[in-house]
Amino acid sequence: MVALVLALTWRTVWPYVLGAVVAALLAGIGWWLLRTHRRAVAGDHAWRAEEEHRARELAMSDVDAMTWQRFERYVADLCRRDGCTQVRVSGKAGDLGADVIGLMPDGRRLVIQCKHYAPHRTVGSGEMQKFLGTAKAEHGADVAVYVATCNFTAAAEKLAVKHEILAMHRDLLGAWVRGATLASLIPLNGTGGGARSGRRPVR
Repeated sequence: MVALVLALTWRTVWPYVLGAVVAALLAGIGWWLLRTHRRAVAGDHAWRAEEEHRARELAMSDVDAMTWQRFERYVADLCRRDGCTQVRVSGKAGDLGADVIGLMPDGRRLVIQCKHYAPHRTVGSGEMQKFLGTAKAEHGADVAVYVATCNFTAAAEKLAVKHEILAMHRDLLGAWVRGATLASLIPLNGTGGGARSGRRPVR
């Protein structure tokens, strides 16, 4: 009698049990596929980031091989590439931090200090102070950029952000070399001073 009840009950219940097992199996497969996909995406992002860094370093190796005079001319060429006008290179001592001067595409006055240092060196707060003391007061910069082939100390970057100077460190320079525009880089590490400048753009 008990066996008969169990048999009848199983006949009624087994489709639901089978459905639950299949659902659990499908959920497990879905979870595994999702986890595998996420790992693949994370791995792809890491690979792309590594390739981008490697490409920047390959491009920067040419920059590292330049003399400081050639580097200043190269920075001027990058400015012209991005639509800047009236770009000129000082190329002399006593320029008070204005190695490259020109106009942004929208007419704002651009002043750039260039430092061609070895990659392991850093630009300190003292050097940044000298530039921020002359970029606007002496040269009337609307957009002030300190571009270096190395990195800045934390204190130097803090000064740059506080005084609205774009501190273009090695990675940002690598992006510029590889085609990013100067205008797109300005908001990334200090404003460059253009957004709050009181000067009206030259049309």
